[in-house]
Amino acid sequence: MPGAQTAVRWLASVAPDPGACVRAWERDPHGVALLPAGRAWDVLILPSRLGYPTLDVLSRVLDQPGPVLVDFGDARTGFFVPPGTAGRWLGTGIRTAGEGTWIVVPYPGRPSPSGIRWLIPPDGTGTLTDPSLLELSMHEAAAGLAGEG
Repeated sequence: MPGAQTAVRWLASVAPDPGACVRAWERDPHGVALLPAGRAWDVLILPSRLGYPTLDVLSRVLDQPGPVLVDFGDARTGFFVPPGTAGRWLGTGIRTAGEGTWIVVPYPGRPSPSGIRWLIPPDGTGTLTDPSLLELSMHEAAAGLAGEG
């Protein structure tokens, strides 16, 4: 799948040695790589109870949100946002991965036996979710959840 290879190169570009990263990633039986956040992207990590409805709202207003991960057991959802966002984010219950942190990333276009997977895989062009739109989507999703309870 050509798009997956472009996404792999884009993701690996943040690694200290991108070529070695790709080679190791392709051989890893778990299909994951540990990549530094804060270079090409940061990640905002929401509890999936809020993350899934937020993604639903975002998908209604954007043709293509940035990459979105879900972790083991669907406990947390990670939205890829522009670098620097993590350092400025003020949100209760929202974890951040920015400069100085590393995240586990599954190989795009291939199922990962590790449990972490893409809800929206990267397209390789650098598309990221606008943090302002993400925040508005989170508020709308939270209001919907409050209305259910």
